[in-house]
Amino acid sequence: MEGIPMRLGRMIRNFKRQANGWLIASLAGAAVILLPILFVLSGLFQPANDNWATIRQYMLSDYIVGTVKIVGFTGVLATVLGLVLAWLVVGYDFPLRRFFRWGLVLPLAMPPYIMAYTYSTMTSYTGVIQATLRNHFNIMLPPGTIEVMSGRGAVFVLTLCLFPYVFMIATAFLERQSASYIENARLLGRKGISLFCRVVLPISRPAVIAGSMLVVFEVISDYGVVSYFGVQTLSTAIFQTWFGMYDVDSAIRLASWLMVVVIGIYVLERFLRRNRRFHTTTSQTKPMKPQRLKRAPAIAAAALCLIVFMLAFLLPLLQIIVWTTWTYEKVWRSNFLDLMANTLTGALIAACAVVLLAILAARTARTVDSTIGYTLSRLMTAGYAVPGAVIAVGVLALFIRLDEWLSPVYVMMGKEEGVLVLSLSLFMLITGYIVRFLASGYNAMETGYDKIPKAYSEASRTLGKSSAATFFRVELPLLKGSLLSAFILTFVEVVKELPLTLLLRPFNFDTLATRTYQYAVDERIFEAALPSLMLIGISLVSVMFIWNYRIKER
Repeated sequence: MEGIPMRLGRMIRNFKRQANGWLIASLAGAAVILLPILFVLSGLFQPANDNWATIRQYMLSDYIVGTVKIVGFTGVLATVLGLVLAWLVVGYDFPLRRFFRWGLVLPLAMPPYIMAYTYSTMTSYTGVIQATLRNHFNIMLPPGTIEVMSGRGAVFVLTLCLFPYVFMIATAFLERQSASYIENARLLGRKGISLFCRVVLPISRPAVIAGSMLVVFEVISDYGVVSYFGVQTLSTAIFQTWFGMYDVDSAIRLASWLMVVVIGIYVLERFLRRNRRFHTTTSQTKPMKPQRLKRAPAIAAAALCLIVFMLAFLLPLLQIIVWTTWTYEKVWRSNFLDLMANTLTGALIAACAVVLLAILAARTARTVDSTIGYTLSRLMTAGYAVPGAVIAVGVLALFIRLDEWLSPVYVMMGKEEGVLVLSLSLFMLITGYIVRFLASGYNAMETGYDKIPKAYSEASRTLGKSSAATFFRVELPLLKGSLLSAFILTFVEVVKELPLTLLLRPFNFDTLATRTYQYAVDERIFEAALPSLMLIGISLVSVMFIWNYRIKER
């Protein structure tokens, strides 16, 4: 068996043979992604201060337990709900089924922190639900019956916002890969719950794992929901240590432990899937033919989908629209245009940078040795699994170190010694966005390249065209759709991002996301409606784009 030194030596030889401008530039981009993460992990080996001793003794266990609870409950509930709904809309025909196939994806357009403050207000004692029951039906609910300002409320909100990840992936998998298995099982007498548990669930394992991992990483990354509901997690601990104790060193140490948790989850997922392959036994696939439901089962299936759709999207959206009509004139002022300008500027710059780096990396991974290309792709997509708060801590630590190194240059430029320049700039925030969301751009570009036969590029090189000419004249025209996908998905993700923006934004630089959260924290819920509605509108563009892309792929 080939040892690790031999593999490493072969990789080095291949790298020297294939090294060119594309590869070197791609590795530089990978370094941008990896350096902040390494800075965070280095916190494990730094000497601890007095604050850390207090945090470890009195608070760390609560942070870990809170994180495990919120991740565990949300992960299980979102996975079960997403898979059940996916099986209903794929396996059965019932009223409004076609609508629910795309309608149940729309909750992805609802940022979780917006859903959190909306439901907390709607379910409060003075909210629309309890007020309606009291005033019109003379029903008084016991305190705490439907209020969501708790850990269970955080699980409720995150489940409604994140189950579409499982729903989308499971729906695509069941439609394309499971038809023959399910039809054979039905011929053998399997139906209902037995069919779901004995056939659908086992063959859906790849989709379930992929969707649930996305849910888990999103929950770990969340700050808006858990902080608003007062749930103690490692993400909220980073903010409390940074802004409450003004202790960056302890925040870095907390971020490093959160990073260890993320790496552990990733390694566990890979371990569970070791030596396992999930594929069909034939190249002939056909779409699933749904079984028609009648009477009570049809009504029950439609009712379940409708209830989830209303809770996860329609009701909070209608409430936000009502609040917007109340406060539009108060909120829409001249500084609101500055808020929009900040949001669009940061998102546009970050999206353009991500697309450029994604093109560079995807083309390099396509043209170099498979081992080097695989390693490069993993490095470029490492940031997406890392919580935004962790990336923010790593980027800040990196930029503070850069300012220390450049201090003599600042002094020569006439600035005071020890002044922070890069660490207070928009450039630092853009860097954080790139680290966090390069994976979305890279995945879109990688998918685009997979659809272009390598023979096209090889024919161009055979005709004497250079590598650059081949890219601009052959590959780039064929990548227009992937370019648009990468740009839109990255743009929307940046616009919605909250924890990273809160931590890295320059002084007096607000975005729609940060202003919405600040309104909610200040208990100015109605004023938060207008920026929330704009965020939802922008997110809807992304969701509908993804849906149309799926339709074209089928």
